[in-house]
Amino acid sequence: MGMYKYLRESWKKPDITVQRDRYLQWRSESAFNRIEKPTRLDRARSLGYKAKPGFVLVRGRIKKGGRTRPNPRKGRKPKKAGRFFNPGKSMQRTLEERASRKYPNLEILNSYWVGDDGKSVWYEILLVNPNHPQIKADKDINWICSKKHTRRAFRGLTSSGTKGRGQRKKGRGAEKVRPSIAAKKGIGK
Repeated sequence: MGMYKYLRESWKKPDITVQRDRYLQWRSESAFNRIEKPTRLDRARSLGYKAKPGFVLVRGRIKKGGRTRPNPRKGRKPKKAGRFFNPGKSMQRTLEERASRKYPNLEILNSYWVGDDGKSVWYEILLVNPNHPQIKADKDINWICSKKHTRRAFRGLTSSGTKGRGQRKKGRGAEKVRPSIAAKKGIGK
């Protein structure tokens, strides 16, 4: 087995004491914290990360639990106000969108899980600077420099976005998944 395979195996059941120490430090940090090196090198490399200028790594935190419904703004009885509802997309996808708003000059490449405690979940987000000369010169990643790859997180083009849109399912049984669940239910017509 190579080094990356050992790394992958070790992350299937991470050491609890090491993770606890990490969470203690991560809790005191801000919601988005830029980091130098990936915590999970194997996962970062498999999602397209390279240790070169133009790549930015950010550890993001999001709260666990349901989302509260926004209060109605016009005159009616807010019977369902404050109740929890399902936003229809994963926490990972929501965090990618928040990171995209936080770093508007960078594009989200992908993200991966690094830990969760009782209150929060942490993901490491891979961002790319499409205007960096080394990114433009790299044939493996320079596709992200074209205009059709802007705002990838909001359009569901990252790995978690394509999963949430049902793009990993094909054939029989996937009729009600694509183009979207809302479209199949007739929502918004």
